[in-house]
Amino acid sequence: MRAAQAVELAFRQVVPEALVKNVDVLTLTNAAFRKVYGSAYLDLVNKAPHVLGLIYDYLDKPRSKNDQRDKLRFLVEKLNLGALCDLLECKRWDVIVSTHFLPAEIIASLRNKRKIRTPQMTVTTDFETHRLWVNQPCDHYTTATEEGAAYLEHWGVPGEDVSVTGIPIHPIFSQEKDPAACMKRQGIKGGRPVLLQLAGGFGVGPIQQIFEALCSVEIPIELVVVTGKNAALKKKLDAAKFPARHRVTILGFTDQMDELMAAADLVVTKPGGLTTSEALARGCAMGIVNPIPGQESRNSDFLLEHGCAIKINNVATLAMKIERLLTDDGRLDALKRNASKRARPRAAFDVVSKAMELAGSTMPV
Repeated sequence: MRAAQAVELAFRQVVPEALVKNVDVLTLTNAAFRKVYGSAYLDLVNKAPHVLGLIYDYLDKPRSKNDQRDKLRFLVEKLNLGALCDLLECKRWDVIVSTHFLPAEIIASLRNKRKIRTPQMTVTTDFETHRLWVNQPCDHYTTATEEGAAYLEHWGVPGEDVSVTGIPIHPIFSQEKDPAACMKRQGIKGGRPVLLQLAGGFGVGPIQQIFEALCSVEIPIELVVVTGKNAALKKKLDAAKFPARHRVTILGFTDQMDELMAAADLVVTKPGGLTTSEALARGCAMGIVNPIPGQESRNSDFLLEHGCAIKINNVATLAMKIERLLTDDGRLDALKRNASKRARPRAAFDVVSKAMELAGSTMPV
């Protein structure tokens, strides 16, 4: 959803006269399907994340023409997304941009049956790709990395139909920000390492345990915690005690992430594609904790391989690893430099440029 919002905002900046409709496809289905597809995912993240990893690996295998399970999955999706089909067929759209494989698969099916002819573009949102993203016919794919593009080619996507743009993030991340000015606006005093702990939009995972571990760091730090939409978690952390040597601020959902990241020395986070792309755009060093097996563990591999992050495998060792990093200025600076090298802050605009080409138009100068 955040990737789609980023593309929408870039469209509105580049082509303000265009009619842009941003649709969450789960709002077009029934409550039962929405529960299974959306809420069940979050339940697994919290209670059985390794099951997600098994599912992820199982689905990242070649399709078989006689695989009844694949056919059943697609049939269930299609039966529950009739409203999406109606939306696509009711207007003569110039281009469709999908930031999730679910609508991309439905659109490919409609095109195969010649019910619609609209060009489609699929925007992948992790540092590696997966078999589920490949849904032909699709006129163009964008990926975060060259490796992601190569993997799509492995699944039969022509190389000329893939562009490496990065993951689309809010256009504001393409604007340079002065860290000192951001600190002042966000009420961050500074004068000591500034750590930003993120919990994702839904505030899932062992957030309180990570918070407590960060509070046990011996070096005085300024800690800003963003709990997302998890109001219960924010209330719990608001009441938590922390050592007097630290400064601590607890935030709920915020639209100031670009400034918070600009002010931070280190971002402690799960390695979601959007969050880590935002951190790269702000040149942030990262401490990766609690990746969801599957796409997040692969995102973690990418960040570690390119020297943008450290990995914290156990909350019990978090304080030790953070202290070592904060007392090694050379290493911390190297992580920040490597993050800046991998940043693609204008990815959303590059996606829009490709989409306009598919629509038969060109971007304004």
